[in-house]
Amino acid sequence: MINYSFPLYRPPAEAENIILQATLGCSHNRCTYCSMYKSKRFTIRPIEEVKKEIEILSNRYPDANKVFLGDGDALALPTEHLAKLLRLLKESFPRLSRVSLYATAQNFLEKSVDELKELRAGGLSLAYFGIETGNDELLDKIDKGVNTADMIEALHRAHEAGIKVSSTVILGIGGLEYTHEHIRDTIKLINAAPMSYLSTLQLGLEEGSEERFHRSFNGFTPLSDLQILQEQRYLLSEINPPQKIIFRSNHASNALHLAGTLPKDTSRLINEVDHAMNIGEGAMIPQWMRGF
Repeated sequence: MINYSFPLYRPPAEAENIILQATLGCSHNRCTYCSMYKSKRFTIRPIEEVKKEIEILSNRYPDANKVFLGDGDALALPTEHLAKLLRLLKESFPRLSRVSLYATAQNFLEKSVDELKELRAGGLSLAYFGIETGNDELLDKIDKGVNTADMIEALHRAHEAGIKVSSTVILGIGGLEYTHEHIRDTIKLINAAPMSYLSTLQLGLEEGSEERFHRSFNGFTPLSDLQILQEQRYLLSEINPPQKIIFRSNHASNALHLAGTLPKDTSRLINEVDHAMNIGEGAMIPQWMRGF
């Protein structure tokens, strides 16, 4: 029996895959917009404890081919520890084709490219990476712990090591006061750094986190759905990535779901946004159907 430590989070794309908690909580855990791991203290789980769970899971799901390592940023694990864990997974799941995890810029910057290449050779192939915004002032306000240059360097390290990155941007995170600066600088970041996947989601503050989030702003005006779509349109219209990006805005928080490849589908995606903006509320996902 697997005794998961709740709350337990994973990306939507990992819904059908093995989830293994290599760590508990998040090593940074200070981002003001995030309430995911506030009830947990960051902990590295003993390798022997995790090994027993791998044995249970491999016996129960012998044909599983994808594993997601939780919790908040398992890449914070020491390289030797994570490499050993990857070897155990490869030995236990004969059909293993992908190991993924959440990762921060700090995680990538704490490891050399050679260490990251070692982890890639061991089976780590995908990292979910929260950009949130490319504006340094906003990054400071939300206590992300890094600046834009740090994130660009982290993304280049991942790319050099051969680890694919799925990045996220939070629309509306600067409110009305920073909407232009947020998207303008996020575009610059995306155009300066390689990534395989990009998703946008809408800012959603859970009860209890709003005061902490607003505290660093001298006034914060949330964006309406129409203003969110204006940010989305601005972002799409100016992205000129160094390599093709698979783009999605299908998170449960989004007012409008979009899917395509950039830059090939840029014009179509912008047309879909324009169409929704012209129709208005009727073209958007109802509020009661959204979540975070």
